[in-house]
Amino acid sequence: MRIVVLAGGIGGARFLLGVREYARRTGAEVTAVVNVGDDLRLHGLQVCPDLDSVMYTLGGGADPERGWGRVDETWTIRGELAAYGVEPSWFGLGDKDIATHLVRTTMLNAGYPLSIVTEALATRWEPGVRLLPATDDRLETHAVVTDDQGTRAIHFQEWWVRHRAEIPTDRFVFVGADAAKPAPGVLDAIGSADVVLLAPSNPVVSVAPILAVPGIREAVVAAPGRVAGVSPIIGGAPVRGMADRCLAVIGVECSAAGVGGLYGARAEGGLLDTWLVDSTDAGAAVPGVDVRAVPLRMVDEAATAAMVAAAVEAA
Repeated sequence: MRIVVLAGGIGGARFLLGVREYARRTGAEVTAVVNVGDDLRLHGLQVCPDLDSVMYTLGGGADPERGWGRVDETWTIRGELAAYGVEPSWFGLGDKDIATHLVRTTMLNAGYPLSIVTEALATRWEPGVRLLPATDDRLETHAVVTDDQGTRAIHFQEWWVRHRAEIPTDRFVFVGADAAKPAPGVLDAIGSADVVLLAPSNPVVSVAPILAVPGIREAVVAAPGRVAGVSPIIGGAPVRGMADRCLAVIGVECSAAGVGGLYGARAEGGLLDTWLVDSTDAGAAVPGVDVRAVPLRMVDEAATAAMVAAAVEAA
């Protein structure tokens, strides 16, 4: 069996732990197509937060308390940059994390595409699944905001980390998406998948940037296998993060049914054949979609693997 997962953020990384465990039990092959809309250049380094969150989590190096970055991280370089008054001060890089960005940036500057660089970095972490960026091209999520400087676009990381999503926001734009191409292997993986899973990631800023790359949404809609999504919303609230604020920006109700409706039924030009909601949201309906209620709390790998099994069996 071949499984493709569209994922981003901490929720996507933790979901992939369950996908990998399910694959180990069943012999399935897993490809994760990961969001790059959060990527940014910082202090001359190319930072890929979602790819790194997935890589560190699957490789056993993620900080389990923060949910992002490296375990037992130190912050000497951040302190030195602050002493020099270097901006941006609102986004800090840990010492161990900087090593990853140095290697990535060196390889990118040497002409290697991000997909090859990701494969090289993953040889250290042995994630147990194939990791592919959605695209090798520049793609950045920006938020169009209004403040005392007027209406302007800022990088998603500034909106998320610096402003904590509390600044008036008109919309999100995926800069570079129109000219981007799927990374090598992405379309082939989707086209040969028995099951395509939409992870319980933020639908607006983790999954949507992947689908914004020309050809990826179309490939999912045309996939020969079934497409199943897992709700990131339980009981009307995001499991973690600020998906509720992102959904509010685009005018979608923060509910399992709301996100399911955002993705839509594949039979009607949307994405979903099956939509998994939490047991507390039993009764949620999405027109044209097979909605099933199962426990969705990712309390440990076993519980997450059971969720994945339910998604695959439903699909």
